[in-house]
Amino acid sequence: MNLNQRSSGVLLHITSLPGPHGMGDFGPDAYRFVDWLQSAGQSVWQLLPTTPIGPGDSPYQGVSAFAGSQWMVALEPLVAKGWLTQPSVPAFNGGLINYGEVTPWREQQLRAAAKGFFANAADVDRIAFAKWCLEAQSWLDDYVLFMAIRSPLNGQPWWEWSEGLKKRESAALAAARKDYADEIAFWQFVQWQFDVQAGALKSYANERGVHIMGDLPIFVAHDSADCWSRPDLYELDDNFQTTVVAGVPPDDLGPLGQRWGNPLYRWDKMADENYAWWTARIQRALTQADVFRIDHFRGFAGYYEIPASSPDATQGQWLTGPGMALFDAIRQALGPLPIVAEDLGFITDDVHALRDGCGFPGMKILQFAFGATAQHEFLPHMWPRASVAYTGTHDNDTVRGWWDQAKPRERAFAGSYLACGDHDVHWAMIRACANSVANMAVYPLQDVLGLGSAHRMNVPGVLGGNWGWRFHWGMLGSEPARVLGLITAASGRGPFELLRLP
Repeated sequence: MNLNQRSSGVLLHITSLPGPHGMGDFGPDAYRFVDWLQSAGQSVWQLLPTTPIGPGDSPYQGVSAFAGSQWMVALEPLVAKGWLTQPSVPAFNGGLINYGEVTPWREQQLRAAAKGFFANAADVDRIAFAKWCLEAQSWLDDYVLFMAIRSPLNGQPWWEWSEGLKKRESAALAAARKDYADEIAFWQFVQWQFDVQAGALKSYANERGVHIMGDLPIFVAHDSADCWSRPDLYELDDNFQTTVVAGVPPDDLGPLGQRWGNPLYRWDKMADENYAWWTARIQRALTQADVFRIDHFRGFAGYYEIPASSPDATQGQWLTGPGMALFDAIRQALGPLPIVAEDLGFITDDVHALRDGCGFPGMKILQFAFGATAQHEFLPHMWPRASVAYTGTHDNDTVRGWWDQAKPRERAFAGSYLACGDHDVHWAMIRACANSVANMAVYPLQDVLGLGSAHRMNVPGVLGGNWGWRFHWGMLGSEPARVLGLITAASGRGPFELLRLP
């Protein structure tokens, strides 16, 4: 995808799609949404991370930086193959995902499908499965073994495993591969189907002029296959405990800062290997998306180190990140990198220099623009072309929710700047992003639909109650696609024919 061409798209996570099985997945509704995007003149579908979810159901704290979320595997293709009997579906909540109810049921279906595959699969499917396992071996083998060991232990963290397993002694690993052979095969099957289905959806979208935009968290979780398989790449002690963790310092948004708790990288060790782990991770991301956003890009220029013993982020220090050396190594191995840099928060000159030196566009959030003067960097007339304009992100309130709760001064400024009021603020913000010089503009689906705060995806710093929002087709009707198509065409971001001029 050419990031220098004018384009626009919609931010909607896979799990937010409609569907009969408790959460959105790669099933028929995903293809229907691609058709809707095409009808609205959109050329980008931005997702959140598609890696396995972690604590609080967050897609930013998964057990693997390489694997796909098993919960996104659609059941309909498994039924069509004859591996799974048409399931009897519980009466799941159609509006919000109840992960505690949905995921155990979906795992039952996936296990039944895997059993059906290994018992009845045609030779062509068995060959395709074996070929895929061989091609994915570099990350797959450690991941499936990690999951196979972890499953019967009810998710016990890897540093509490037996000495041989947590230290990856060869005899212990060999015994585990033998003892858990069936469980390993199950997780291989699930990952194979994730890749098959994700690839089919991407091909369908690309054929209709829609590019998939992924999302890559900068850090990995401590309790992950990544840390277990290569603990030497992270700041861990002899007992595999974190000595320092990631986060951001106190600021206007929080007097205690944010203590994320992720282990920090040993950038010196990664540099010794010419950043091979990062190159492999980016290469993997490029098989699933046409372009992707790197979350917390500023951490590559300088990152905030918090002592693991600190309960918050008030203690800590800034340290220098790998900088351009990392991206030079990746680019040398993979070629041009279609990356969007998430450059929000405490941003210093070195972050701008790294972003611009890499040639990556940054992000501009229109909701942030109205708290100061007409020279605020997030006002559209201040944006550079090399940027991606957002009404808001998954971490923000919806536009309508923001408007309803904004301070009177901010609302008055926004109303004057956007020439809008209560009834049309969401369209006014979308139009301002679309008409700007920013090469790309992206709008959360909630903003296209003019939905309020009850429909937001995530409230940062709040554990629980996030990541569960879903839409239903009755919300869309015909008007949102028509209006979005007109705005897109008039701003040079989509087919001009959508204007239907006389």
